[in-house]
Amino acid sequence: MLSIIYTTHNEIDIIERSLATVAHWSDDLVVVDSFSDDGTSELLRTTPGVTPRQRKYAGPSDQKNWAITHAKYEWVLLLDADELVTPELRAEIESLLSADKIPHDAYWIGRNNHFMGRRIYHSGWAGDKVIRFFHRDRCRYNDNQVHEEIVTEGISVGWLKERMEHYTFKDLDHFLAKTRRYAKWSAHDHTGRTPRIGLYHLFVKPVYRFFKHYLIQGGFRDGREGLIISGVLAWGVFLRYAYMLVDRKND
Repeated sequence: MLSIIYTTHNEIDIIERSLATVAHWSDDLVVVDSFSDDGTSELLRTTPGVTPRQRKYAGPSDQKNWAITHAKYEWVLLLDADELVTPELRAEIESLLSADKIPHDAYWIGRNNHFMGRRIYHSGWAGDKVIRFFHRDRCRYNDNQVHEEIVTEGISVGWLKERMEHYTFKDLDHFLAKTRRYAKWSAHDHTGRTPRIGLYHLFVKPVYRFFKHYLIQGGFRDGREGLIISGVLAWGVFLRYAYMLVDRKND
C-alpha cells in the first residue's frame, strides 16, 4: 500500500492537473496546505479521494517531515504540485510495491523540466533528480530552506527507470518571483558558510553561474529559454549574497 503526500500553498493553477495523475491510486492521499488564499483550499475540500489538512508553514523541510510522520502506510510518494506522475512511472512504482521485498529505502526519480511552454534539455536541468518514493520510517528531509532533500546517509537509495514531468515555473514573472524568494531563503542557509562577502561573491560568482549554465551546460542549445534561465539563475546568486550583506549591516 502507498501513501501519497503533497504540501501546498496557493497552487490553484497547477495542483488539479497533478492530482489527476495519481487519482484512484491510494486511499491515503493527503494534501497539507498552508492556509492558501487563492482557492486551493476550497478545491482540495471538494476533490474526491483527497484528505486536506491545514498547517501553518514553518519551512519546506518542517512541513514535509510533519506530513511524513502522519502517513498511513510505510511507503510514501511525496510530490510537489508542479510534478506529474506519468503512467509509466506509476506502473513502475506499483510493480515495486507488489514485490515480496523492496530492495532500497528510497528511490531517485528523474524529472523532465518544462519552462515557457517547452521542455528544457540542457541549461543544467538535464540531470535533475529528486527522491520522492521512500520508506516512511527511514527517511527525513534536511533543514535546508532551499532545495531541501532527503538525508541519504545511512540508507540505501536506488533509481527508478521512469521519469516524472516537472512544470516548475508558469512564466517569466513566476520564475523571477520564485528566484527572489529562493535567494532570500538561501541567504539563511549560507550565512554560516560565508564569513565575508566581497566582489567575488557579488560579481565573480554570478558571472560564473551564467557562463556555467549557458555555455558549459549548453543553455545556448535551449534557445531563448536557455538564455533566460542562465540569466535569472545568475541574478539569483547575486541576490543571495546581497541579502546576506544587507542582513549583516542591519544586525
